[in-house]
Amino acid sequence: MGFLLAAALFFFSQRIHDKMPRQKNIMSIATTPEEVATAAAATIADYGAVAEGYAAGNMDHDVSQNMEALLGALADREAPLDILDVCSASGRDLVAFTKLGHRAVGLDGVPRFCEMARQLSGCEVWRQDLTALDLPLRRFDGVFANACIFHVPSTALDGTLRALVGALRPGGVLFVSNAHGFGEDKEGWTGGRTPSTRSYVCWLSEETWIERCEAVGLELLDKFYRPPGLPRERQPFLATVWRKSTAEKAA
Repeated sequence: MGFLLAAALFFFSQRIHDKMPRQKNIMSIATTPEEVATAAAATIADYGAVAEGYAAGNMDHDVSQNMEALLGALADREAPLDILDVCSASGRDLVAFTKLGHRAVGLDGVPRFCEMARQLSGCEVWRQDLTALDLPLRRFDGVFANACIFHVPSTALDGTLRALVGALRPGGVLFVSNAHGFGEDKEGWTGGRTPSTRSYVCWLSEETWIERCEAVGLELLDKFYRPPGLPRERQPFLATVWRKSTAEKAA
């Protein structure tokens, strides 16, 4: 397969646009609670408009590197592990975690994705908005957030991260793969997956992303860019692995 075709297929298979939108498409930034709610609802509707096609297009996408990064950081814990799959979409990764012998729970804001994930995986799937999470405390050993947190407006990001950290048991691990800003912080509205929908994105630089995660008490264990084997300018995703403090006060 030629390089250009392989790159095109990669972009289609990510939870992001089929091509990285140019900066000129970025518009106003959500700062108020009302604007954050609008951004979340619009982004959920954007994915919902193409739910079937999105699920089919991503079903065979290989995220084993990401799953291994999460599970490797939890290797000192006895299986089965309790894993929260954030923005589980079709349920592909719920199936993978379950086949590995773990107890997985899904979460997504798109109603159709929740239905598909339950049907495909047989797992419990919660319908929740990333900007208004209501998660049980200290329920999970690991949280897997693959290609989704970049849709959270920066003004709501601390709340989202704190909710995810709170859902982890002491010493638990958070994995996040995020579309990044290639050294810049870029945020706002971008064109949707259909002519009548749009999405909100917040692509942070590596420096800013690490600062935001450390500010909520997380310890960085590992980081790498994806997809593997390509020059940095062709790696639009930054993957980071974080550990929650073993001290109960970190929850």
